[in-house]
Amino acid sequence: MAESVWWGGRLRKGVALRVAPNGLVKPVPVELAPGGEDTRRFAGTLLPGLVDVHVHSALVDLGTVRAGGIAEVWDLGGVPERVAELAEQAREAGSALPRVRYAGPFLIAPGGYPSDRAWAPAGSWREIVTADDAGAAVAEASAAGATLIKVTAHAGGPQLGLPALAAVVAAAHASELPVVVHAEGPGTVAAACSAGADMLAHTPWTEPIDDSLLQVCAQRMRWISTLDIHGWGRPDDPDREVAVDNLRRFIEAGGTVRYGTDLGNGPLPAGINVREIRLLQSAGLTPDGVLTAMTESDSSTISWLPGGLDLDPERFADTLATARVLDADPRHQTM
Repeated sequence: MAESVWWGGRLRKGVALRVAPNGLVKPVPVELAPGGEDTRRFAGTLLPGLVDVHVHSALVDLGTVRAGGIAEVWDLGGVPERVAELAEQAREAGSALPRVRYAGPFLIAPGGYPSDRAWAPAGSWREIVTADDAGAAVAEASAAGATLIKVTAHAGGPQLGLPALAAVVAAAHASELPVVVHAEGPGTVAAACSAGADMLAHTPWTEPIDDSLLQVCAQRMRWISTLDIHGWGRPDDPDREVAVDNLRRFIEAGGTVRYGTDLGNGPLPAGINVREIRLLQSAGLTPDGVLTAMTESDSSTISWLPGGLDLDPERFADTLATARVLDADPRHQTM
């Protein structure tokens, strides 16, 4: 129980959060909260655990990320065995790590991005040539615990052709796994959309997206924001301006955006990124919209704002930066 609860897109009072035996959290009328040790009381506001849906755990300290207010992360490309190990550690009682959902390796064309980058450790990518390769790669990632598939479409080097990209998407969808595409450069967003991808790992930034393509994207896929990777807070970065404009028009067309930072890519704060939040607001999201972009409807984690949630657009980002992660089981609380 708290003074207020933000859940389901709005701030409410007279509501408590019930943690079910399976770990899922849901709001219930405060009258249904039991007394005694089964109920914990907090000042301020409770809300679903805040999620960063674009992180590379090999390049950051996840304990610092959780301490910085992020309850859950999506790892979008890493060495499968290492990421699976971190995810298992995060599930342990009393873990100081955020919950980890992961995609396993980048699926790439032979010699494609990011195999040509020094930051990508060996084993963090898998090359795809044929449709059979696509099916095998998806099956292997799924068997290793991946609940997402990550594909790259990078115009600066070898790329998967549309048939191979579509084969990856088809294999993933047959296994009920969504596909996230790193689309960078001319033609890559159109290719991802045509192949049936579910998400873009980044808001497009290399060029303005044509209105007609943007309308189709808004109907078919979600975009992960990653706006602050352009300039990391420096003023007047032209790539950031293109990205924010693309995202603004995507949102106006009815598109859905998720908060993600590409954490590990340059000097980004290891935790809640106030600059990313403010850029999302500049693209047209209200504070409630930002919170929707940062949370899951079926959360199994809880975030807490000790001083309460302030939805004033000017103060919102700084307020959210004070969030702490609560463990649903009081015996295992770490903050």
